[in-house]
Amino acid sequence: MKASRLAAAAAVAGVSVLALSAPAFAHVSVQPETTPAKGGYAVVDFKVPNERDDASTTKLEVNLPADHPLASVMPQPIDGWTVKVTRSKLAKPMEMHGKKITEAVTKVTWTADGKGIEPGYFQKFPLSIGALPDDTDELVFKAIQTYSDKETVRWIEVQQDGQEEPENPAPVLALAAASADSHGSTAATDASEKTDEKAGATAAAADSSGGGSDTTARVLGIVGIVVGAAGVAYGVLAGRRRTTA
Repeated sequence: MKASRLAAAAAVAGVSVLALSAPAFAHVSVQPETTPAKGGYAVVDFKVPNERDDASTTKLEVNLPADHPLASVMPQPIDGWTVKVTRSKLAKPMEMHGKKITEAVTKVTWTADGKGIEPGYFQKFPLSIGALPDDTDELVFKAIQTYSDKETVRWIEVQQDGQEEPENPAPVLALAAASADSHGSTAATDASEKTDEKAGATAAAADSSGGGSDTTARVLGIVGIVVGAAGVAYGVLAGRRRTTA
């Protein structure tokens, strides 16, 4: 009897946990395909699950962070979806590759041409973004999901430190530390060139040293032949004198 009661309680607890955790899996999120290092570029996917049983997701609007504008934003074409990239003037111009940038992409909108994301499915929306800022550890993207019945879900709530996750959290992209590829390419090239120069100087010194050794050996060889010949001649003359005497 006790065992059956424990089993029933465990089953109820399990269902409760699933009911509470289910919405967490239905959040719109951003996931990197490549390492999002500060100062570099990355490809990220906005993952959109359909959390309705009687409607499809027909539109996704992603707002890019205004406090850290991204000068380069390129969407990847997706079959069955039309994408629109919105650019806006920057309050403060920024520099990118030595050029002054006065506007940046502030919003990307995908609209379904057909049924969209049907119940029980999800869709990824890829973006290539950069250059990533080097003065923050994360980027917050506020997203709005629209369903075929015109209902909208605003994934725009920012997670606060020490507080529980909000009901509709905004997608957050964590940034990794700057890599050598994004900031150290010039230094690496200079170091490589210096290494090559040292190697070349060492090789030249070795060739020069080898050439001097060969010359010395040849001179000594010739001297040895001359001395040997003189010795033979002296021996022949000495023999003749003895015979004559």
